[in-house]
Amino acid sequence: MKKIAVIGAGPGGLAASMLLAAKGYDVEVFEKQPYIGGRNGSFQLGDYTFDIGPTFLSMPQLVEELFALVRRNVDDYLDLKELKDMYELIFDDKKLIMTRDENVMRARIAKEFPGNERGYEQFMRENKMKLDKMTPILQNPMDRMRDYLSLRVLKALPHLSLSKSLYDVLSSYFTDERLKLAFTFQSKYLGMSPWECPGAFSILSYMEHAHGIVHPIGGLNQLPKAMAKITEEYGGRIHLGKGVKELLLEGKKVTGVLLETGETVFADEVIINADFAHAMTKLVKPGVLKKYSKEKLEKKKYSCSTFMMYVGVKKRYDLPHHTIIFASDYKKNVEEITKTQLLSKDPSIYVQNACITDPTLAPEGKSALYILAPVPNNMSGINWEENKRAFRNVILKTLAEKTGFTDIEEHIEVERILTPQQWEQDLFVYEGATFNLGHQLTQMMYLRPHNRFEELDNCWLVGGGTHPGSGLPTILESAKITSRLIEETTGKVVSV
Repeated sequence: MKKIAVIGAGPGGLAASMLLAAKGYDVEVFEKQPYIGGRNGSFQLGDYTFDIGPTFLSMPQLVEELFALVRRNVDDYLDLKELKDMYELIFDDKKLIMTRDENVMRARIAKEFPGNERGYEQFMRENKMKLDKMTPILQNPMDRMRDYLSLRVLKALPHLSLSKSLYDVLSSYFTDERLKLAFTFQSKYLGMSPWECPGAFSILSYMEHAHGIVHPIGGLNQLPKAMAKITEEYGGRIHLGKGVKELLLEGKKVTGVLLETGETVFADEVIINADFAHAMTKLVKPGVLKKYSKEKLEKKKYSCSTFMMYVGVKKRYDLPHHTIIFASDYKKNVEEITKTQLLSKDPSIYVQNACITDPTLAPEGKSALYILAPVPNNMSGINWEENKRAFRNVILKTLAEKTGFTDIEEHIEVERILTPQQWEQDLFVYEGATFNLGHQLTQMMYLRPHNRFEELDNCWLVGGGTHPGSGLPTILESAKITSRLIEETTGKVVSV
C-alpha cells in the first residue's frame, strides 16, 4: 500500500484522508492540536459547547456526495437540520429575514423593497446558470496554464463577471443599497470587501438561496469528527497532539515528516492541510522555496481576520439562529477592515444563537452565543492586548442597541475571546488571516497554490489556501481534487 501522511486534521485533511483510506491507501493524519477539526473544531466552556470557526453549512448535497464516494450515508453520521429562515439581516432602519423559499423571499422583497423582486428573480435565474458553468472549474485542478484554454473554462468565461466587482454585479439586479448588501455580505466568507471581491462570487449568496443552510446537531464540528470516524473505519490512523515540525526532503522530493516529538515518519506522498502560508514559512527550511519563499509570501494578499466572542449566558434567546448586523456606514467599516486597517467604532457583527435550533449546546434555559466581528489581520499592527476589552464592549453595546440581544452582559456565565493575535499564535493562522490567502483574480485558479504543489515533489495541498479556495464547500472540493490526482499519479489501488 502507498503510505500517505496528512498534516492537519481540518476538514480538508480529513476529507482527503477519508477518501484515500477508502481507496486502500495507508493513511496517517498528524494534528498539532489535541482535538479534531482545526478551525472547524469545537471546545467546551463549562457546560457550553462552541464551534471555533465555521457555523454556516451550505450546499449540503456536496457533503452527501462526498460521503457517497466512500460508500457511507451522511444520515448515519450527522443529524442535519435545515434552517427554514436562513438568517436575519439588521440595518439601521430595516430588518429582513432571508429564506430559501423563493415565493416567500420574493414576497418579502416586494413588501420591503418594491420593484426589486424582479431583480431577485433575475438573480436566481442567472446565478443558477453561473454556478452550473463554474462547477466544473471548482471540481477540477487548475495547475497548468493551458487549463485556462480547457473547454470547461471557455464555457464558463462569459458568466464569470471578471471585469466587475461583486458589488457591481449585485447593483445590476437591485436598486436599494441595503438589498445589494444583503446579497454581497457573503464576500466576508472569503475575508474580502464586496467592492473588491470578483463578481464571480455572486454564486455564494445564490448557493444559500438555492440550496439552503443546514445545522448539524452538536455543531458544525460534527462534520470533521464524522470524517475522522470514517477514516478510522477504513484503517486510517489519526494522531492528535502530534504536530509536524518540518517536511523531510531529498532535494525537492518530500519523503515524509519530522514530528515535534522527534519521531520521523516516512511516506510516499504528503498532504498539507495546515494554513498555507504558515506551513510554507514554518515547515520548510529557508532557501528551499522560490515562488513561495518567506519574502514573497509577505507580499501576497491575505483575508481579513475576525474578533471572536464565545459567551455562555443563563438565558434562552428566542431570536434567529443566525443574525447579521450591518454597520451604519458599511462601506467605511469594510474599508477600515481591508484598506486603512483600523479598528472600527461601528463594527458589523454576526451572532449565532444556535440553541434555538440545537439545545444540546447549552444547559436547559441557557444559550451558547457565538459572536464575530470582522477586523483587520495582524498586518495592521493593532495591539489586541490593549484593545480587546474596549472592542468587546463596543460589540455588546451595538448588540444591545440594534438587536434583541439587549442584556448579554448581565447573564454571562462563561466567556472566551479570540483575537487575530490568538488566531496566529494559538491556531497557527498566518498573520491571523482567518480566511487564508485573498481571492483576488491574481490569486485564483492557476494563480493560487496548486493542489499538486508546484514547488515540491510528492507534496499536495488541501484547504482554503489552494484551488478552488476558502469556505467549507470549496475546501471539500479541494480534497476531492487532490485525492483524485494522487490516485491518478500513484496508480490504481485496490479498494478495501
